[in-house]
Amino acid sequence: MFDWVIHEAEIISATGRQVADIGIEGGQIAEIGTIYNKRRDEINAGGMVAMPGIIDTQVHFREPGMMHKEDLESGTRCAVMGGVTTIFEMPNTNPTTTTAAALDDKLQRAEGRAWCDYGFFVGAATDNIDQLAALEMLPGTPGVKIFAGSSTGNLLIEDDEHLLRVLANGKRPCPIHSEDEPRLRARKAQYAAGAHVREHPNIRDAEAARLCTERVIAACRETGRPVHVLHISTQDELPMLAAAKAEGLPVTCEATPQHLTLNAELYETLGTLLQMNPPIRDESHRAAIFEAFENDLFDVLGSDHAPHTLEEKAKPYPESPSGMPGVQTLLPVMLSWAQRGRLSLEKLVRMGCERPAELYGIVNKGHIKQGYDADLVLLDPRREFKVESHWLQSKCGWSPYEGWTLVGQPQHVFVRGTRVVKDARPERMGQGRAVTYSWK
Repeated sequence: MFDWVIHEAEIISATGRQVADIGIEGGQIAEIGTIYNKRRDEINAGGMVAMPGIIDTQVHFREPGMMHKEDLESGTRCAVMGGVTTIFEMPNTNPTTTTAAALDDKLQRAEGRAWCDYGFFVGAATDNIDQLAALEMLPGTPGVKIFAGSSTGNLLIEDDEHLLRVLANGKRPCPIHSEDEPRLRARKAQYAAGAHVREHPNIRDAEAARLCTERVIAACRETGRPVHVLHISTQDELPMLAAAKAEGLPVTCEATPQHLTLNAELYETLGTLLQMNPPIRDESHRAAIFEAFENDLFDVLGSDHAPHTLEEKAKPYPESPSGMPGVQTLLPVMLSWAQRGRLSLEKLVRMGCERPAELYGIVNKGHIKQGYDADLVLLDPRREFKVESHWLQSKCGWSPYEGWTLVGQPQHVFVRGTRVVKDARPERMGQGRAVTYSWK
């Protein structure tokens, strides 16, 4: 007797599609095929596609320390409403996640409150470098995150000496926020107070990103440590990343929906709501990033969900904080590109599900296969919907896509066999648990 049977779904994988029934039992996919009369609950999924749950490996859920913007309950509710069933949360909370105790605190906070499965990165800092190899192997973390550009508290590794030491202390892929801190400081000093937010991509300019990514690749070459460059925002970094991959270096990189979709013209209408780090840049950068995306330079998609309240965003630039929500809109934005013929559903599954699981060694996720966790999203990739405030779940209460017409609103979402979203509405919280990994 199956717990659930999903009938006649078009199942999407990176290698193709098939229409079949999916039997779920004990939190896992028990059978794929034609299933008769062996279920407790069922869904007729004719006309819908079934995808593995999206794995978003870059979110900021603000707990502890900034829970008025977001917390683990609201952030994971955003995630499942957008078809994301696993998240990796970043360490720039207050206090920062730089110790075993801080990691354990987050794991305890998530227990019984998270809507989806989760992992919490440990942050590299100048005072924990010698502990990083041990910290990255603790249960509940996918590894170590490096901020090479300014962040919260002591989370800053800005010089080559410390960067090389961090990379030498561990073996798992190391995600990096790549902006050159000395250049950022020098650029900021050149601009008068009260500059318009449209200057944000000039202050945090493309050269700051290029310089740092060049240094990161050189450090990867010297240490052999896998590096994962987050949220690529410039056309300048693209040839360097392509060359590093062609050289055979263990370099991977992430694209965000916002850097693929939004451009600097929107500073005139969205103002500080468009402000994030690294910045949204002009159309030449966006178009080049999208071309590289179409040519398979990028490995994974990530939302960089980083909410702030409207009150905080209303502060005059540069006092306004950088960051925007995005975990709930990641999948619909990318499905909208698919509807326009710029992206196949197979590639979306590869970048949003299969490759993240492979990169971080996530056990039993990323595929719709027998024996894998039943993390599933059912949706109609042709059905349009308008992004409205009542659908948005973030505490921050806004989205840069509000008012946009997108496609592919998730209708049913399962986390390890439990339905957490029903008819595009949140149904059951508290099902999430810490991800397990294959690293030894």
